[in-house]
Amino acid sequence: MNVEELKNELESLSDPEKAKVNSWFFKTEKGQYGEGSVFIGVPTADKRKLAKKYKSLPLDKVQELLSSEINDFRFTALVLLCEKYKSFPDQRKAIYEFYLKNTSNINNWDLVDVSAYKIVGEWLLDKDKEALYELAISDDLWEKRIAIVSTYAFIRDNKFEDTLKIAEILLNDKHDLIHKAVGWMLREVGKKNQEVEEEFLEKFHKVMPRTMLRYSIEKFSDEKRKYYMAKN
Repeated sequence: MNVEELKNELESLSDPEKAKVNSWFFKTEKGQYGEGSVFIGVPTADKRKLAKKYKSLPLDKVQELLSSEINDFRFTALVLLCEKYKSFPDQRKAIYEFYLKNTSNINNWDLVDVSAYKIVGEWLLDKDKEALYELAISDDLWEKRIAIVSTYAFIRDNKFEDTLKIAEILLNDKHDLIHKAVGWMLREVGKKNQEVEEEFLEKFHKVMPRTMLRYSIEKFSDEKRKYYMAKN
């Protein structure tokens, strides 16, 4: 197996109509957040299947995929990295470092969300979290999203402190995709411990962007949703 074989397999599964829809959905036009990305329309299930098949590819070959302008290649590379991270414990530190060196290639929300918590979050679970805070204050949209989405690994382990701290850092961010990501993580905190989430909301719901708040209270009762939205 080599990276050219993987590329050929992906290209053989391309679908022009699906590519057109994805290009619109992931905002690839000039001036949009996904500008410059190319889609060839490979179904997600096939990308995941091939990532598992090729998980033994060395990192220098994964780099070829991850450096491509084709989103389908990059998505496959990131799922492959997640598979590699699970399967080869001795490579985890290298995979984590490789990931952080490639944040410029992890430049759409599908790419961040499929990988950040499975690599960055998992690696930092029992380690110093400074790298996340550096990402959270970055000028780069995707690095900020990596910071907050990575904390999903902590939430799943019933550790909420870093999610709440990073949510507070990002509270006044201007981008809708950060509002959605922060709201999503706050909602996940609430699924584990609604009291913890509500303590955060009581402090900040009046100043939170409405999209962030809506996402965060999605699982609340109708009464509680109305309470928070009315006060926002």
